[in-house]
Amino acid sequence: MSHLDSLSLRELRQLAYAKMRLPIVEEQERQACRGGLIHFVRYFWHILEPKTKLVEGYPLEAICEHLEAITFGEITRGLFNVPPGFMKSLLTDVLWPAWEWGPMNMPHLRYVTFSYSVGLTQRDNGRFRDLLMSVEYQRLWSKRFGLRKVGEERVTNDKTGWKFASSVGGVGTGERGDRVILDDPHNVKESESDVVRTETVRWFRESMSNRLNDIEKSAVVVIMQRVHEEDVSGIILSEYKDYCHLMIPMRFDPTRYPVGYNGNDIGWLDPRTNDGDYAWPERFPPTALAQFERQPYMWAGQYQQSPTPRGGGIIKEESWQLWPGESYPQCELVLGSLDTASTEKEQNDASALTIWGIFRDGQGSPKAILLYAWEGRLEINDLTILVGLLCSVEKRPDAEYQRALALYNRGDDQVDSLYRVPVDRLLVENKNNGISVAHELIRLFGHSGNFAVELIDPKIFGDKVARIIACEPMFADEMVYAPDRAFAERVINNVAAVPKTSKWDTPDSVSQALLYMRKTGLLLRKDEQARVTHDELLFKSQPAPLY
Repeated sequence: MSHLDSLSLRELRQLAYAKMRLPIVEEQERQACRGGLIHFVRYFWHILEPKTKLVEGYPLEAICEHLEAITFGEITRGLFNVPPGFMKSLLTDVLWPAWEWGPMNMPHLRYVTFSYSVGLTQRDNGRFRDLLMSVEYQRLWSKRFGLRKVGEERVTNDKTGWKFASSVGGVGTGERGDRVILDDPHNVKESESDVVRTETVRWFRESMSNRLNDIEKSAVVVIMQRVHEEDVSGIILSEYKDYCHLMIPMRFDPTRYPVGYNGNDIGWLDPRTNDGDYAWPERFPPTALAQFERQPYMWAGQYQQSPTPRGGGIIKEESWQLWPGESYPQCELVLGSLDTASTEKEQNDASALTIWGIFRDGQGSPKAILLYAWEGRLEINDLTILVGLLCSVEKRPDAEYQRALALYNRGDDQVDSLYRVPVDRLLVENKNNGISVAHELIRLFGHSGNFAVELIDPKIFGDKVARIIACEPMFADEMVYAPDRAFAERVINNVAAVPKTSKWDTPDSVSQALLYMRKTGLLLRKDEQARVTHDELLFKSQPAPLY
């Protein structure tokens, strides 16, 4: 076995640095090249930030290490989620290209850079130009390439290399590069706009990803903070498995990593081990960050790289009460809640059904328990049959039921695993396809012995977020239970993601059921139950005298 086989990736890179450098004439070049990109950053920092001291930390080294991995062809796709102030733009859009053109002797490389604002990419192109034109840089590498055009929009050299600055949806969509850099695709102020965010994601899918000179060898780097579950990062993590993910939350959260996690595609692991440790206390002391930690959504997305605060947003994961045991309690009433999608196409929300039971605890107080949940995309006929037979007293799996079942019966969502009890009343959202589904359910299952169907206008409870907020007191009063089942975990996670979510089907079904229980007096809080009990005792009729 060759001794090279025993070297780490970092050691192999160091060896490559030595081989790729031209004969060293000056000690300055040795100092500027030694140690890779991180040493280049140290050496030229004063050119870009003459009045600011460079404060080092492992996040700085981590970003440099991942950019080096792209330079050496170890990866061609990188997604970096880091907090604001981690020098992501300076490293990725200024220092790294200058390092590749000069010390790595790759002036032929072409860069196309995008951001939500062209002003940001032009700013960084100006800093890139200033670095290349500095006395120190010119003294070391002017023999490797000469500069031709040095504008803020485009910087070009005499080795066919250039760096072009554009914006999301800008004119740069006609350019192709060896490096496509997307730095902050979303404007945080506009992240709440579904229209703007959706258009940015569409642009990323359809335009930006096709801007590569060589589809196999050219690289894409996306570097940003999280703003929403379905921002560009969210789409990459769910749909593009070839991206190497560097994720650095400001405070370490071990729950973000699966058991047995051994690092990302280049073997990088967060060096922190203690829950809550800060990433870069030398640069961002905890006392200075306290003001941001008091803003949960901003802190979660921009600093923790999670659109939803740890434990959940409005309704936290721990707000649900865990139902012990394998069997459910004896329920006084079973209620179904159906939220229907507009169509069965993938890009639309799914239809979601949650089934709830009302029971009483040892003190006689009413509680709600999630008995089952299902979500999927079915056409009206199949959805009607499946929902109707799930809620019906009829347990005969006839041919139509089996056909509907087969269309969405996978993994943890297998309907056959349902603990089924007859539903007394099924609530259907009075919009989209809900009206048609409700009429079909009444026609097919409205005969004697089956459930009643009631159309519910969601507007009576407010908008989507307001409905979840209105449910929060019930969770705070420990009134809502869920079993230790896979379907319940999915519901809990979906509800916890509100409001930073685009998947509203299950949260809408949950809020519709719980608010109906509150409105009709089926679910009373502790103070309300105490008042009812007091009134019953106060106005209890006295027995008539015997004579």
